[in-house]
Amino acid sequence: MKYKYDKDANILSITISSKPFDYAEEMGDFIVHFDKKNKLVSVEILNANRFVEKATTVLPGSVKNEIASRILSS
Repeated sequence: MKYKYDKDANILSITISSKPFDYAEEMGDFIVHFDKKNKLVSVEILNANRFVEKATTVLPGSVKNEIASRILSS
């Protein structure tokens, strides 16, 4: 799994598989990419800083600090 944060666009991209995606579906602040067999390939999180701020409230402190330092401070 790989991730990339685009600070200018405020998008967090998480790549699950190296397979090419066939189609994508937008689900609120998420764009989910699937391959031809309907398997998850990647997820783009729009408004990533807002998502991370909310998501980190339920994570253990060490994980929260790691994510927040990488995303929110970028």
